[in-house]
Amino acid sequence: MGTKLGDIVDATPISLTDMSGKKIAIDAFNTIYAFLSSIRQPDGTPLTDRQGRVTSHLSGLFYRNINLLENGIYPVYVFDGEPPSLKAKEVQKRREIREAAYVEWQSAKEEGRIEDALKAAKGSSRLTTPMIEESKTLLTALGIPVIQAPSEGEALAAQMAREDMVWASASQDNDSLLYNCPLMIRNLSISGRRRGGRSRTDIMISPELIDLDKNLRLLGVSREQLIDIAILVGTDYNDSVTGIGQKTALKLIKKHGSLEELEALFRSSKNVKDRGKYDELQQIPYQEIRNLFLHPPHMKVKGLEWASPNSDDLHRILCTEHDFSEARVEKSLERLTTALKEMRGSTHQSSLSDFF
Repeated sequence: MGTKLGDIVDATPISLTDMSGKKIAIDAFNTIYAFLSSIRQPDGTPLTDRQGRVTSHLSGLFYRNINLLENGIYPVYVFDGEPPSLKAKEVQKRREIREAAYVEWQSAKEEGRIEDALKAAKGSSRLTTPMIEESKTLLTALGIPVIQAPSEGEALAAQMAREDMVWASASQDNDSLLYNCPLMIRNLSISGRRRGGRSRTDIMISPELIDLDKNLRLLGVSREQLIDIAILVGTDYNDSVTGIGQKTALKLIKKHGSLEELEALFRSSKNVKDRGKYDELQQIPYQEIRNLFLHPPHMKVKGLEWASPNSDDLHRILCTEHDFSEARVEKSLERLTTALKEMRGSTHQSSLSDFF
């Protein structure tokens, strides 16, 4: 998902404490998929309630947002709307990948290949309409604003950051940078210890801050050129050009300036591989893709408001409807109330609404 620019983008470690008091727009679909992928049993089975309904997304959203709120962070979730028509091919490709991963997951489980099962299960994660609605309801019960984007959520989150409605946008996808997001947070929702593949060793994943202007200066390119680099290595709207990785794409665009100039170079080349690259570029509607990043749908977002979490609604959603532990949910809410009271420096009993 998204564009692979990690090899050329500079990221600075940042702690949750550093983000205390800041408003952050979170790419909802990206985050929920991460929870569906990571919150699983050793054989890849997701968390479910007694009726067999998946609850991994609810668990991730509840406990992770408790952690963010404890740290004084103001999250707002931006949900995707209708995807651009150019994304249809990518959507179909992802569906086929998920279906193949599901088949492999079931096979690996039956054969006792637990590590293979877990890996395949993560790739089979599917976000359904009921899950999306449940997620919105849970977030609202937590008092967290929910915004419905007209199209790509990352684009609207980037707009909110540019308009100073939020300090930064949080996503795992570098597309946020292409949409002109001034500050992007990576690993906000998936930070913590993770098992490093077959190595069986835990690795620590921590939040990172990516400053767009700083990166453009370091790379020596404009945002338009960064978009051209992304198109060369592949976006949600096109496949990569054969033989061109991130560093090569950067070198080519810095030297030749744009895809038009690069296309002309490949066309005039006598090298067979270059001619092949020319043919591939010819098949990419890069002007249209550029326009999607440079001029995404704009939506006026009303003032953001955070409310006191509704404990009754949270207990109903999590415990009554989905069999979460009453004791654990209550303990988490008590922890949050205590943390917010301490942040206020109050010596008297406070309510969550006092904080907000």
